[in-house]
Amino acid sequence: MSNSHSDDLAVLFADIVESTALYRRLGDIEALKIVNACLATMKDVLPYYHGRLVKTLGDAVMCLFPDADSAVDAAMDMQRAIAALQPNGLAMQIRVGLHTGPVVVGGDDVYGDTVNVAAYLADAASPDQILIAQATLEQLEARRREATWPIFDAILKTSLSKTAVFEVSWRDDLVNRTLINPHIRRTIPEDAGSLVLTLGSSEHRVDHWHPILTIGRDVSCELVVTDAVVSRRHATIRVERTQFYVVDHSVNGTFIIRESGEEIHLMRREMLLDGGGEIRPGYSRSLTDRPAITFRRDRRSIYRV
Repeated sequence: MSNSHSDDLAVLFADIVESTALYRRLGDIEALKIVNACLATMKDVLPYYHGRLVKTLGDAVMCLFPDADSAVDAAMDMQRAIAALQPNGLAMQIRVGLHTGPVVVGGDDVYGDTVNVAAYLADAASPDQILIAQATLEQLEARRREATWPIFDAILKTSLSKTAVFEVSWRDDLVNRTLINPHIRRTIPEDAGSLVLTLGSSEHRVDHWHPILTIGRDVSCELVVTDAVVSRRHATIRVERTQFYVVDHSVNGTFIIRESGEEIHLMRREMLLDGGGEIRPGYSRSLTDRPAITFRRDRRSIYRV
């Protein structure tokens, strides 16, 4: 990574909620207009807080700010602007996560643990939420800290220890805020890494930025298995938060072999892929002449960009 350098910066991810359902409901052209209107509205906020757009990621923006205060103010304005936008009369929502710390700037992109944590917090946020970690809270001016409250603990890979995660209030009234029960342990799991699938010499990865992988006989599938018992679009692998699922769409079903040796025949349903093992589309392990797709977790961050 030539001409790269490291700076202490704030990284913000803002993600449009339920955009996939919007495409299904309105069709590609109308949904794209609404998504683009939301993205443009979020970008318009940046100049007021010395922010810079790094890139758009489908229905999300990734931005850089010089400090935590600027990023939090921009996040609050983004939430207010989206709430007021109402494109085509629709109420749109975003979820925002931001984090501060060392960022490797290389050309037009940025890298590092700070980026990963910001993406993780955005994915953990509920619609209309802004999430920050303890380290960012400590950098805020007092008046901004007063508008936050702890909501759960998270295990972040930057420290490998538990840290408090805070919500930032952006609404003027707190009447409808859910009260936190102090007697319940609320800890969300650490980022468990991406999923790597291997067939022969071909390797594929499912993670936050490549959330769906298709398996089948058709050449349009990302992982092609040329066997007559394999359906044209046999199965998909998807990521949801930090978990991976296989979904069978086929005629003959999908056989999953766990690390324990247990074999499960999946037929028109979905299953959590935990740990490692094999995926056999349309045939069981008794047919040893057929290829097996192996899957395993890569314990590096699922949110690396």
